[in-house]
Amino acid sequence: MIRFTDKVQKEVAPIFQKNFGLKNRFMLPKITKVVLNVGLRSDLKDPRLVDSFAADLAAITGQRPVKTLARKSISSFKVRQGQIVGLAVTLRGRRMYEFLDKLFNVTLARVRDFRGLSESGFDLQGNYSIGLRDQIAFPEISPDSVLHLFGLQVTINVQAKSKQMAVEFLRLAGLPLRSGKEKQ
Repeated sequence: MIRFTDKVQKEVAPIFQKNFGLKNRFMLPKITKVVLNVGLRSDLKDPRLVDSFAADLAAITGQRPVKTLARKSISSFKVRQGQIVGLAVTLRGRRMYEFLDKLFNVTLARVRDFRGLSESGFDLQGNYSIGLRDQIAFPEISPDSVLHLFGLQVTINVQAKSKQMAVEFLRLAGLPLRSGKEKQ
């Protein structure tokens, strides 16, 4: 069994049920999907770099990314309709849980000067977004093989009754949130 789901079932669920007075495990919040997005610079004309970014993202997630295309031309941003402006990967099921385990326990620990994540990353529904400056924090990426660095956004989609429940669920599941008193 995956270490993350095992932790949620054996450690998080009983504590969460007791704290929120839930009668059964089906009332617990659920992580429905994890979405990784990479925005490409508009001055990026070399298709080899786009392929390099896609290969790095595929190595990180274990799944091939989808290329997102510009819907409209915007001259001030030097973007033309149909140009590749980003890459996206949506993870569900086993790959999602493996990625979250790796993100919480390995990747965030490798980020320089990491003191915890801010609670301001939660939206009103309880979904959490993390912005990473570069892909080198992931263990699958060798710093020597990287042609260019790219930032990526990770969004954890949580199905919960309230934002408070989602925050507490992710905190118990291992999301390294810093306390509200600390400032970064």
